Parts: sequence; C-alpha cells; structure tokens
Amino acid sequence: MADQNNASELYRLSAADAVTFLRKGEISPVELVEASAARIEATDGALNALPTLCIERARAHAERIMKNGGTGRRDPAWLGGLPISVKDLVPVEGVRTTWGSPLYADHVPARSDIMVERLEANGAIVMGKSNTPEFGAGASTFNEVFGKTRNPWNTDKSCGGSSGGAAVSLAAGQVWMATGSDLGGSLRIPASYCSVTGLRPSPGRVAHGPADLPYDTLMVDGPMGRDALDTALFLDAMCGAHVEDPISLAAPAEPFAQAVREKEKHAPKRVAYSPDLGEFPVDSEVAEICAAAAQRFQAIGAEVEDGGPSFKGAVDIFQTLRAVLFSAMKADMLRTRRDALKPELIWNIEKGLALQSDEIGAAEIARGKLYRRMAKFFANHDLLLCPTVIVPPFDVDIRYVEEVNGHKFDNYVDWLGITFVISLTGCAAISTPAGFTKDGLPVGLQIVGPPGAEARALAAAALMEEQMGLSGHVPIAPKSPGG
Repeated sequence: MADQNNASELYRLSAADAVTFLRKGEISPVELVEASAARIEATDGALNALPTLCIERARAHAERIMKNGGTGRRDPAWLGGLPISVKDLVPVEGVRTTWGSPLYADHVPARSDIMVERLEANGAIVMGKSNTPEFGAGASTFNEVFGKTRNPWNTDKSCGGSSGGAAVSLAAGQVWMATGSDLGGSLRIPASYCSVTGLRPSPGRVAHGPADLPYDTLMVDGPMGRDALDTALFLDAMCGAHVEDPISLAAPAEPFAQAVREKEKHAPKRVAYSPDLGEFPVDSEVAEICAAAAQRFQAIGAEVEDGGPSFKGAVDIFQTLRAVLFSAMKADMLRTRRDALKPELIWNIEKGLALQSDEIGAAEIARGKLYRRMAKFFANHDLLLCPTVIVPPFDVDIRYVEEVNGHKFDNYVDWLGITFVISLTGCAAISTPAGFTKDGLPVGLQIVGPPGAEARALAAAALMEEQMGLSGHVPIAPKSPGG
C-alpha cells in the first residue's frame, strides 16, 4: 500500500484506502487533487487520456468540501473528496464537453448530467473529461478534436473504447475512479485492454440525464475502478432513483462495497464458461487465457461447466436496435452536417433510417426471446463467463478490427459481438483482469450475472482477483515499445 504521508506516492493508493483516509481526515481532498494533477502532468503527454482538464474547478471543490466539514461523513455513498474523471459524453457544468465531435469542440454546458450532480454531491471531485470516440461510436478511442488515446501497457496499442480515456486514466494512476458508459461494450472493452475493472450495470441502476430517450435500456452509465472494491465503492456513490430518470432504481439495502468486502457470502456455486458464446471467432491466446481464468472458479468452490444460452440471431437484433438509436438521435445532424461526421457514424444513422417498422418489431420480439433464454439459464447458474474482447489490444492506428481467424467483419460494430449481445439482455456484466499475452498485453474475463445482480458480479470479480494475484498491478507508468 502507498504511504499516505508521502505526497509523491498518493496516486498509488487504492480508491478504497483513499476514501478511508479521507473519511478519517488523515489526508485531505486538496492533497489528493494536487497528487492527481501532478500524475496527469507526468503521464498524459504519452497517453492523451484526459484532454480537457478542470484543475482549478477541482481545487475549489476540494476547498469547499474541507470548509463544509464534509470529510466527516461516513455513509456508503460518500467519497470524501476523491478525484475522478468523467467521460466526454457526459456534461459537466462549466467544463468543455465535446462528445468527441468537431461540432461541439467549444461546447460548455450550463448544467451537469444528473449522474455528475449526484457524484459531486457525494464528494467526487472532477479532474477532467476522458477522451472518447466521436459520439461514443466505436471501440478504439480517437476523434478529430483530440486525436488518439494510447494504451499505457504499450503506447503503440489501442486502449479500446468508447470509455478508453477513462480506463487509461485509471491504469496510469491519474485519478482513482472514472465514469464510463456502455452501449455495446464500452465499459468492458477498455477495462479489458487496460487491465482495470469496468462494470456495465443493469438499466436503471445508475440514473442519468435529462436524456432524449429516457426509456432506452441499451445505453447505460457505470463505474470503472482499478479493482472490484474500488468499482463497487464508486457504484455506491452513483446509484439511486432520480425523478428525472424514469427507469432509475433505488439503491439496494446492502451497499455494493459491503457485498465485495463480504464476497464469500456471494460466492457462486455453479457457473458456465463459453469461449465464444457459440457465435464469435476468438484469438487463440485470448481463449487460452480466459479458459484458464474461468477454471479458477473451481478453487472458489464453484462447479464450472462448458456452455451457455443460445445467442443465435443476437447480432442482427443488436445491429437493428443500435441503428434505431443512432437514427433517432442523429438524423437531423446527418441532414445538416454530414460533412462533420465520421464514416462509421454516417453508416449507422443511414442503416437506421432505412429500417422498416416490421424489421424493428421483429428485432424487439427476438430480443424478448433472448431474454427468456437468459432467464432460463440463470435459473440453474449463478454466472456466465466468457472473454471480454475477442482479440488482444491492436495497433493504435487501426480504426477497428476487420478480421479474426479468417472471419471478416462487415462493419465497425460486429467485432464487438461478445459484449454487445450481453447488452441486449439487461444483465449485469463486468470485465475483470484475467492475465496477459506473451507480449505483455492485458486480457479481461467477462463475468455476467442476471439483471440486477451487480453485487454478485462484483463479488465474483473480487474473488477472481484473489485467485489471479493481479490486485495492485496498476497504476503503471506508460510503456513505450522501445522503452
């Protein structure tokens, strides 16, 4: 553990330890803000994780927390003045928010998203906005406003996306927690690529908005942390019902951090591992690492079997419903500013505009059938396990993966199928570190629980951390391939 009395080492503290010290008054929010600012300055030139900073705003917030005596709060949601990053798809009052688009390069919102309002009220201090692909479209983090974000494990590699800057800011020790969002895997994929933890919660678990499509259940916001306990602690600060989010859920009686601290109580008895969900090509080294990690659940006391529910047809379901979302939200932008949109976005919007009502209806019916298959599976299993990403981190200059094991992908989305088919189900899903390739690149294991089972998924990830011995392997200094 880092020495809380050594200012230069504060960034190494886990979020859980840092919050404990903050609540006891043994370190101050101001000290952590300065430690975060110093670490950002030392590392972000090589990474480009946090292209928009709000350090003075953070300092002012830290001073207010100290002045108001907030460091004495003890409730589970209270973070006590802990520095975080916020994904640049989420408005923060008075801080440039671009959505990674030249159309919003100078946009400064007058109000924060309700998730940010709740986090700041619970003692989170926003240090900056984390980089994202344009409008979050894609799983490699680059855009025309800020450029590429690089993987700290190898700066020639992609960090994944779309919450790429968020994952990098954690892995490099720039902040202690990071917000992300997930439509097709955007919390889980960069967590896998950066060897941190990313949880896609069930729809409604984290209130957000005001949103144009408040009843949508595909896009969710969620927490990222350096490990399962940090992620659970962040979820405690995020969750709860909100009048401006009609599907938001009340916080559970048992705090998520408590569930992780008492993880044995939530230990799974029966899990299933699938190397490919029966649908997707997977790199052989990734498959080997994840299969070995899944077998570690035997040491936890679980029966591990091969298999899982059928995901037949799920790719087409997701592509249809994703296209509906993009066309609903961006059709006007396509008509008026087509020249400012990247090709992948144009393809997605046009796909949605070309859909017929019977195609959309058929996709919704098929999604319902998929949900019932998942419910039947979870009647007899505690968890479903599979790789988070089908390939290790790839070259940072590649826009998206086009081929794996001889299978060619038709578009920029299909290679993400192993995460996006899970999104369709409303299940709680987490990516936890599973190991490294021979080249030292991170690989994540995706742990899927039933809808509403965030505590179960988080506890399982914590049990895995103990088995894998990977706890504390981040933060790291950026590694260049020649360094």
